[in-house]
Amino acid sequence: MSGGVDSAVAAARAVEAGHDVVGVHLALSRMPGTLRTGSRGCCTIEDSMDAQRAANVLGIPYYVWDFSERFKADVVDDFISEYAAGRTPNPCMRCNERIKFAALLEKALALGFDAVATGHYAKIVEDAAGHRELHRASAEAKDQSYVLGVLTAEQLAHAYFPLGDTPSKALVREEAARRGLSVAQKPDSYDICFISDGDTKGWLAEKVGTAPGAIVDREGNRLGGHDGAHSYTVGQRKGLAIGTPAPDGRPRFVLEVRPKDNTVVVGPREALAIAEIAGSRFSWAGEPPADPSRRFECEVQIRAHADPVPAAAVLQAGESGADELVVTPDAPLDGVAPGQTAVIYVGTRVLGQFTIDRTVSAVPVSV
Repeated sequence: MSGGVDSAVAAARAVEAGHDVVGVHLALSRMPGTLRTGSRGCCTIEDSMDAQRAANVLGIPYYVWDFSERFKADVVDDFISEYAAGRTPNPCMRCNERIKFAALLEKALALGFDAVATGHYAKIVEDAAGHRELHRASAEAKDQSYVLGVLTAEQLAHAYFPLGDTPSKALVREEAARRGLSVAQKPDSYDICFISDGDTKGWLAEKVGTAPGAIVDREGNRLGGHDGAHSYTVGQRKGLAIGTPAPDGRPRFVLEVRPKDNTVVVGPREALAIAEIAGSRFSWAGEPPADPSRRFECEVQIRAHADPVPAAAVLQAGESGADELVVTPDAPLDGVAPGQTAVIYVGTRVLGQFTIDRTVSAVPVSV
């Protein structure tokens, strides 16, 4: 129970369905002041109090479990190391993968619980053979299956999403009000919970440090300088402070971040078009394809709120020798950064996911 309206209503529905429900709030920091508060957070002291009030209304036991050490190691430190390596991570994906459906689920099963229920908008469907599949929620606008794409078949066997068939968030808020839950109109949480002031660039500079480096074009010509490549992300336009305009007068965008030599590569918007993405850190959400080494049609989604794009995927040996999932979209993707998560869908079903290790530009260097 995060302290928000979704998890409160999910708990209420689980109780109403006849389950023996216990409310658990995750303490993810031993210094709560370092977490975002109000509508921007999800794991602060005030959120814990909101969750406890909801549990009291529902008449269920309520506990706070301390996962601060695991959260720091598996989410915060991972976030720092990924940025230091020039990648753009998604901490919410890591939290679902390593905390809510790994550390939390492990403890729950050890204590004799059957499943972890959350307020995510997604559905679990059983196929004809009884295998569990993860599917998009009924409400496309609120669908959260993307951030659950990291779940494995074993984790899906112990997951429960009571809100999956709810047509809209407005209906959830109305239900919360009817049930007397004080969080009925509480704003949604957003942004990165462990960066308290929202200044990601400043926070990373403090953690990673600063060092002068070059901003270059695709041909390697120096255009300007910066204080740390980790402060830049692929697709960024503002804050480059290059000074020298492009020959054609058009704006430049960040195309690549190279942490090894602390260099930022910029170029025209067209060069953000990506014709292929691939990654070796992949997992299947339930049963994998019968033969993933044969190209199969799918859709790929590269951000939580992006539209899925028709594509073809195949599992093959990568340059390092490790297997990697390679996805070729029917039309180029825009501004993809290594470190992002690509989730593969077949219809409404989440087939699997991978962390993007490499991309192939759709535009030659000469552009």
